[in-house]
Amino acid sequence: MRLAGIQQFLKERHLPFQYWEEDDCGSIEFDHRGLHYHIWEFPEPERGAQSNVRIAGRSEEFGDNYEEAILGILKTREEF
Repeated sequence: MRLAGIQQFLKERHLPFQYWEEDDCGSIEFDHRGLHYHIWEFPEPERGAQSNVRIAGRSEEFGDNYEEAILGILKTREEF
């Protein structure tokens, strides 16, 4: 299972989400307060992720320690 920390956070906050895994890459999508959020991992050798959790209307890419960075954003946003 990939993105385990993010999945745990969403479960603790009772935020329903969809998770799937393909080619050793995890993807999470969830809706909150009418906005759609995504977290998509990139495969090796460019391991990283793309997400719009900071600003719902804009995706950004995360490199090293991407799960920790995305989880940090989720934890600091009051609406989550």
